[in-house]
Amino acid sequence: MENGFQFFDILILAAIAGFLVLRLRSVLGRRSGHQPPRPYDPFRKDSAEEADEDKVIKLPDRGAKDEAFDEEIAEAGAPEQAGPAGDTPLAAGLTQIKLADRGFDESTFLGGGQAAFEMVVTSFAQGDTKTLRPLLSNDVYDDFAGAIKAREEANESLETTLVGVKEAEIIEAELQGKTAFVTVKFVSEQVNVTRNAVGEVVDGDPNHVAAITDIWTFARNTRSRDPNWTLVATRSSN
Repeated sequence: MENGFQFFDILILAAIAGFLVLRLRSVLGRRSGHQPPRPYDPFRKDSAEEADEDKVIKLPDRGAKDEAFDEEIAEAGAPEQAGPAGDTPLAAGLTQIKLADRGFDESTFLGGGQAAFEMVVTSFAQGDTKTLRPLLSNDVYDDFAGAIKAREEANESLETTLVGVKEAEIIEAELQGKTAFVTVKFVSEQVNVTRNAVGEVVDGDPNHVAAITDIWTFARNTRSRDPNWTLVATRSSN
């Protein structure tokens, strides 16, 4: 009889162990090891490290958000109420964005924003519209492509050097409907020279380092599976 009770105890312990294993799997989930690679995102830390940091130029300005995003906001209705307002409008906006997008992090975003800044200005200097296309909203792309075309028609070339990015700071943030808007101030030191077809300087000074402040607004649908942000407005305070 004693052996029978011991066997019965073993069965009970085995049943409890099996139940705990099933509960852990349901809570933690399982990873197959074959997840597809993530799309390129300059706002992700490992992608930001890959960006080219050699050259930038002053870019065309856009003083307002892309019309396509404005239409999306109008359809979405009033901004969502997403938690406490915080001490400032900026803090309130960041809080709303974080509640709508749990993966949002200011430090990671700023690193990606600087990488995007360098990618865009470098591609613009090189006339690389193919690289610019997925990074920009429609209206901003049209402005950049138009400036590149005008430069080519004038037979002019740019010589630009980035001495350094001194500051990258989030200055505005808001959630309108399901779309997050984050505005960043970039302060950089640059040498910009424009030459004509025979190599003569028509604008800028190759010996002058200019301090340039650019203000860019990025946007992203927080309910989209696409992790990338789009540049929807640019302006300069210089």
